[in-house]
Amino acid sequence: MSHNPVRPWRDIARRKSRQIMVGNVAVGGDAPISVQTMTNTVTSDVKATIEQVQRCADAGADIVRVSTPDEASTRALREIVAESPVPIVADIHFHYRRAIEAAEAGAACLRINPGNIGDQKRVKEVIKAARDHGCSIRIGVNAGSLEKHLLEKYAEPCPDAMLESGLDHIKILQDNDFHDFKISMKASDVFMTAAAYQQLADATDAPIHLGITEAGGMLSGTVKSAIGLGNLLWMGIGDTIRVSLSADPVQEVKVGYEILKSLGLRHRGVTIISCPSCARQGFDVIKTVAELEDRLAHVTTSMSLSIIGCVVNGPGEALMTDLGFTGGGAGSGMVYVAGRQSHKMSNDRMIDQIVEMVEKRAAELEAEAAAEAAKTAEAAPDADPVARVPQKSAL
Repeated sequence: MSHNPVRPWRDIARRKSRQIMVGNVAVGGDAPISVQTMTNTVTSDVKATIEQVQRCADAGADIVRVSTPDEASTRALREIVAESPVPIVADIHFHYRRAIEAAEAGAACLRINPGNIGDQKRVKEVIKAARDHGCSIRIGVNAGSLEKHLLEKYAEPCPDAMLESGLDHIKILQDNDFHDFKISMKASDVFMTAAAYQQLADATDAPIHLGITEAGGMLSGTVKSAIGLGNLLWMGIGDTIRVSLSADPVQEVKVGYEILKSLGLRHRGVTIISCPSCARQGFDVIKTVAELEDRLAHVTTSMSLSIIGCVVNGPGEALMTDLGFTGGGAGSGMVYVAGRQSHKMSNDRMIDQIVEMVEKRAAELEAEAAAEAAKTAEAAPDADPVARVPQKSAL
């Protein structure tokens, strides 16, 4: 919210982690928390997979993972990587040859469990392929696929078993002098996941990938992920996230951003603050918000918009948003700009006009950011010329 004062009590102290690169995306350290998703197409269907990757990237995905269960998938991966606007992670299970093929095909990262892909010789071959081709690795521990000896030791999946599995896999990589890795520790149970990640955060400085695995459908999975991931992020744990939903991967990206936006950790697009509506509403709030969400989905500039049905909370909410509209009855309401009353607007024209106002304000904010970047570049004429090129902000 561009006109709001700094509020220290909202700050989240992120856990200190070392930084790795997944393609051109920095993960860990002081890099923004990245949002990931995973395709659900048949990977060997190159056209369908690329189209889905593009849609996810358009929605804001920083990294996209694809499953590579067979040789046809790793063959297709080369073309997918070439066409993808974001780094591609190859999801590998068990077969070490798929990992090597994926690295050779240009995958930015390999999602593996080193202990599950064979003997030390095979592990070393995979690590060599990752090193030779500039791949990072994600160790992916999952409560549903823990090693047999750990299940025998702990009797059932639990945070301690997940941590031991993760640390064993970390040791394999470190013993082979490979350190470009991140790690995840997922379960479908929120409590188990949170406990495992808290222990992991204390045990390693590796970047952490957060997720609640098999979270469920759109509604139940969103709620479960918001509770589990939200609490961990609030504690400062997490460098990259994936919301796992039985839904379109684009929805995973959108929910991921909403979780981060609610905690002030990432800002992308228009955040709409709206009331649930009641008998006091001066217009159809629910219908209006649904249409605005659809028509403003293309706006990537970070800004806030309040849509409130009546004057009970409307003016107060508008004080804290970039733009606002509050219903006032008699077929019209009040428009607010940067917390101040601007003008009245009729209900029958408000959606079109609000969209126009948001687009105009977004253009102004982008112009201001470009001007500030140019000013900064001019103030440092001796800096690296590549570093002086204005970069798109990490929204």
